[in-house]
Amino acid sequence: MTDTRERRLRALADLIRAEPMSSQEELTERLRMLGYSLTQATVSRDLEQLGAVKVKREGTLRYVLPDQIGARDWAGVNLERIIRDWVLEVEPAGPLVVLRTPPGTAHLVASTIDQAQMFEIAGTVAGDDTIFLAIRDGNPIAEVIRRFEALMGRGRTDTIV
Repeated sequence: MTDTRERRLRALADLIRAEPMSSQEELTERLRMLGYSLTQATVSRDLEQLGAVKVKREGTLRYVLPDQIGARDWAGVNLERIIRDWVLEVEPAGPLVVLRTPPGTAHLVASTIDQAQMFEIAGTVAGDDTIFLAIRDGNPIAEVIRRFEALMGRGRTDTIV
């Protein structure tokens, strides 16, 4: 890793720790103000490198680093493992996304999604082996599907927020 990248990662981590940052665009602009020449795509890769995730705290969405995640964020931390282990299929269905799980496990997955407070998910409805995800307005269904496929260990991983 280059010295410039190490300094940029350190600056990014300092920004996340110092104040609530809710978007990659906001982080990109702040880093530019600090003298870094970069794109939003670079910030996206840097966030992934740092292990930063978006959580809802005090009513606002913000990026946090792994060492800032408390017990109440358990579901967010374990979301990837639970999705990878229990979601078999993801598909669009009009304004909804449908997840298929093994029989008897849909409630576990839906509960974890609800507790993780994913910003693009308004709510879940779980049956025995099927979950309906209600997607918030303004969040493209295709992006939500790509995010779940990435969590499942399939498809592109560069779209995870």
